[in-house]
Amino acid sequence: MEISLLTDVGQKRTNNQDYANQFVNRSGKTLLVLADGMGGHRAGNIASEMAVTDLGAAWVDTQIDTINGVREWFAQHLEAENRKIHEIGQGDEYKGMGTTLEALVLIDQQAIYAHIGDSRIGLIRGDRYTQLTSDHSLVNELLKAGQITVEEAERHPQRNIITQSIGQKDEIQPDFGIVSLEAGDYLLLNSDGLSNMISNSEIYDIVTSDLSLAEKTQTLIRFANNAGGLDNITVALVRVDKEEEA
Repeated sequence: MEISLLTDVGQKRTNNQDYANQFVNRSGKTLLVLADGMGGHRAGNIASEMAVTDLGAAWVDTQIDTINGVREWFAQHLEAENRKIHEIGQGDEYKGMGTTLEALVLIDQQAIYAHIGDSRIGLIRGDRYTQLTSDHSLVNELLKAGQITVEEAERHPQRNIITQSIGQKDEIQPDFGIVSLEAGDYLLLNSDGLSNMISNSEIYDIVTSDLSLAEKTQTLIRFANNAGGLDNITVALVRVDKEEEA
């Protein structure tokens, strides 16, 4: 398994409110966390970095090595982090702070993930890109209800309004998922600064190219910036090796 993480401020923003990192626990299991913060001034920066760092610090002290164990750990720690960030966000300095969050743990030939917000996790296998997560956003709710079309969703003026985040007053309802991995698979975690700028087909073409893993993450961000770079762009790309699968 190989992992490449990269973040970029983009072309229009003056600060980067995205944050991502990887952590290994005492059983040698890897946790990836990617967050896209929101809030005025530095609040978004603080929320995303805090969520990632807090979860990572808690993970490295565990010996969890089962899918069920990770699922229980996610449920406990994500809600604890939600309450913590919500409380800090009641003060004037960090008013309204919050963050999306994608968390993924690799257990042997499986990955279990938790999803809150409109950042995404995708699987690239064979000849297709499959989005594993469903955006927690107003536009996606309208789309699922049949009130707007895909084309209308792509240019909807309220497409950045999310319906769940770490830091909200109410208890969060994360989406959890498990995917079995095969040799040659790629997992992609990304903030919406990527998916709002380039298509899934472009993502697929880059990820399945002959570039190195690090060059693929760099190319994904370059394409998003060339398309306008309207937001911060963060990607975490995982490759499942043939040797590891065997």
